[in-house]
Amino acid sequence: MQITDLQQEEALKPLLRQAFRPLFLFGALFSLLAMLLWGLALSGVIALHPYGDLLFWHQHEMLFGFVAAIIVGFLLTAVQNWTGLRATHGSPLLILTLVWLAARALMLFGGSLPGVLVAAVDLAFLPLAALLFGRILLKAGQSRNLFFVPLLFLLTVCNGLMHAGVLLNQPMYSQHGMLNTIWLITLVMAIVSGRVLPMFTANGTQTPKIEAKPWLDNAALGSLWLIFGLHFLLLASWLPASIMAVIYATAALLCGWRLIRVKVWLTFRVPLLWSLHIACYFIPVGLALFAAKAAGFAVSQSTAIHALTAGAMGVMILAMMARVSLGHTGRILQPKPVMAAAFVLLIASVLLRVLAQWLPGFALYWYQLAIGGWVLAFACYCLVYWPVLTTPRADGRPG
Repeated sequence: MQITDLQQEEALKPLLRQAFRPLFLFGALFSLLAMLLWGLALSGVIALHPYGDLLFWHQHEMLFGFVAAIIVGFLLTAVQNWTGLRATHGSPLLILTLVWLAARALMLFGGSLPGVLVAAVDLAFLPLAALLFGRILLKAGQSRNLFFVPLLFLLTVCNGLMHAGVLLNQPMYSQHGMLNTIWLITLVMAIVSGRVLPMFTANGTQTPKIEAKPWLDNAALGSLWLIFGLHFLLLASWLPASIMAVIYATAALLCGWRLIRVKVWLTFRVPLLWSLHIACYFIPVGLALFAAKAAGFAVSQSTAIHALTAGAMGVMILAMMARVSLGHTGRILQPKPVMAAAFVLLIASVLLRVLAQWLPGFALYWYQLAIGGWVLAFACYCLVYWPVLTTPRADGRPG
């Protein structure tokens, strides 16, 4: 598909030719830096005084610094395939990236600045991305993927709640915003993985595609919508814990059943596939841990949260970045062997973090090992994909 003039394309820096290039690269770099700083601060090696407090900064930046950058990079890249129209590039992409970078700097170093300024810059990123994304869909007359636009604005509302907790000195607002964000992104992961996982698996293993069961997809996604709605409307805390346990457990079973049908065992020779499958399995694991906590078992909320954030989000992001960065730069979908090691390292670090409360010894020791695994895994991505993301497509095409 020839959607841009090649001479105009060659005048652009490769990093600004598609949204995934700067946002994947800087997002991955930021995630390892943010985790490294978090680990050093937890150990008392350094003292950080970010906007809000240290825990708020960690929670907020891993969601709205790291995860949000990758979501936007993915959407503003995929929209070109969906519509056939040139996606965001050049100056608009540079402005979007600079807004994101400015927000990261202000969140880390803006503890003494007016909070409204920090919040305003940070809150600008997702609406700007939504406008760029929605404009392309409307221009193409395509409505199927328009639901991502209100979703990005809904994420902005959740981000606003987190900032409101800081500005109004009401930590419960920040916690409410954080949990809403986690459930909403979990829902997005379930939607996207349901679309692409059967196709990726069939193509990558040369086996027949598993056809979806609409009733199962609707039930699984409906259960996640219900969980998000109950939390967003502050109803979850009013319902009996036993009811919430049943809702979480039902969602875990439905999401797990949906995944089992795609046959992870077919993918064990293809790192780009098994890593994505395992990431998806952390969704029912996280739901099951929330169910266990609500049922009265000794499971901390932090443990359940990290199954969804570090597990599902972190592993899925690394797997998808490794795949998209190759496919959209005209390369074969065969990553360097070190990336398989990075996937294993990241999954091991997630398991350490999730299991830390039951492992012998001090939890901080296991946290530090988990942080180290995360940093190394994303460092592998940055080292391997830096030349991929900062040079022209291998096939000479635009993008």
